[in-house]
Amino acid sequence: MRPKPVADVKKGKKRRAFWLKQLHTWHWVSAAVSLIGMLLFSVTGITLNHAASIGAEPVVTQNEGRLPQSLLARLPAAGGSTAPLPPEVAEAVAQAVHLDPTGRAADWSGEDEVYVAMPGPGRDAWVSIDRTTGDVQSESTDRGWISYLNDLHKGRNTGGAWSWFIDIFAGACLLFTITGLFLLQLHARHRPTTWPLVGLSLLVPLLLALFFIH
Repeated sequence: MRPKPVADVKKGKKRRAFWLKQLHTWHWVSAAVSLIGMLLFSVTGITLNHAASIGAEPVVTQNEGRLPQSLLARLPAAGGSTAPLPPEVAEAVAQAVHLDPTGRAADWSGEDEVYVAMPGPGRDAWVSIDRTTGDVQSESTDRGWISYLNDLHKGRNTGGAWSWFIDIFAGACLLFTITGLFLLQLHARHRPTTWPLVGLSLLVPLLLALFFIH
C-alpha cells in the first residue's frame, strides 16, 4: 500500500484539529449552560427515587372572608366556562383570603359555588366563592421544599416558562452528550477502555430493565 502524500496527511490533521476544536467548544458551552440544571435534576432524581422514605409534614392553611354583593353581581352565570374570575373579583378574593386567583381557570359549573383550583410546585391550593352569601373560603397545603424541587423535576404545575426551560435544558444536555460521544471517538485510539466503558453504560441499564423490572 502506497503511503499517503504529505499534503493529504497535513490536510487530514488540520481537519481533525478543526473538528476537535469545534467539539470541545460546543461541549464546554453546553456543559456550562446545563451545569446548574443538571445538578438540580441529579439531586431531585435521588429525592424522587426515595420519596417514600423522605418524611414531610404538610402545612395546611385555611382562610375565610366575604365579598360584597356588588362584586357577586359581576360573577358570570353558571355554565361550562373555565374563564378566570373578573379582575376586580380576583383582587377582592386575594385581599380576603391571601391567595391570588388572578388568571387561574375557574369552575363555573356549580349553581351555588365558584371554585378555583390553584396548584403549584410543592403545594395545592383552592378558593371557593358562595354565590349567595359571598363567603370566600380557601385552603393551601404546603408540602415543603423537597416536594417543591421534585415537582420542578417533573414539571408538575410549573407553568409554561418552566416547561420551556426544561425543553431548552434537555437540548443542552443532548448537545453535551452528543459532542462528548464524538470526543470519545476522536480520543478512543489512545484510550483503549473507551468503548468497553461506553458499552457497559448501555449494558447495565439494559440488563436491569430486562431482569429486574417487572
